[in-house]
Amino acid sequence: MKKPQVCVLRTDGTNCDRETSYAFEQAGGEPHLVHVNQLRSGEQKLTGYHILVIPGGFSYGDDVHSGKILAVELTSFLQEQLQEFVDSGKPVLGICNGFQVLVRTGLLPSAKMGEIKTTLMHNDSGRFECRWVYLRVEDTRCIFTRGLAGRVLHLQAAHGEGKFYTDTSTLADIEAGKQVVFRYATSNGEPTGIYPHNPNGSLAAIAGICDPSGRVLGLMPHPERFVNRTQHPNWRRQLFDEPHGLAIFRNAVAYAREM
Repeated sequence: MKKPQVCVLRTDGTNCDRETSYAFEQAGGEPHLVHVNQLRSGEQKLTGYHILVIPGGFSYGDDVHSGKILAVELTSFLQEQLQEFVDSGKPVLGICNGFQVLVRTGLLPSAKMGEIKTTLMHNDSGRFECRWVYLRVEDTRCIFTRGLAGRVLHLQAAHGEGKFYTDTSTLADIEAGKQVVFRYATSNGEPTGIYPHNPNGSLAAIAGICDPSGRVLGLMPHPERFVNRTQHPNWRRQLFDEPHGLAIFRNAVAYAREM
């Protein structure tokens, strides 16, 4: 069977594209590094891919706001392609800067381009936070976390603008729709707003959300940084059934194969 084709979208300032490609290779996909200009020129088209991922980094230097310029570029020049990709039921993953892009396009939380209802603000600490954090996986319809509900993952976070924020009504809708996929937690899995377990002060300890269909996922921590056992800082002493980030990519590839 042909491997699902993965579009790893990059632009100036993206710096986690190769790690993300490697993660999808480990999970059985066939990743392709695609510059946004290749989509704008027509040299590449999203229709040729089964999975879209917007990796981490600092797209366009995070000028104005993190992910803002790339989000404007996508909504201005590639809106039809991107909305068609989402409406066709293909998975979309945004990691860190990619999550910031997805909320600023409106694809999260509503999967509708232009409907911007949430944001990712400057960390409460006022500085860039780079640390390993615990995440509780919630019970949702998210295709990326099939079989993971209730587990506590240990992943690296690295961001300056990761505080999830929205209004009371939108938060209630997200919670009622079971769209919160990951929450910052203590090592025993209790969601928390206390620093440093919650590295940015996110509302309701939210570290990642999906759209109502469960096929569009954004999260601030980096699952691609723990797909090999030796990537964990305590790998010599701590035993893992498998690296905690790998299942997220494997589930995306498996879903693409089902499609």
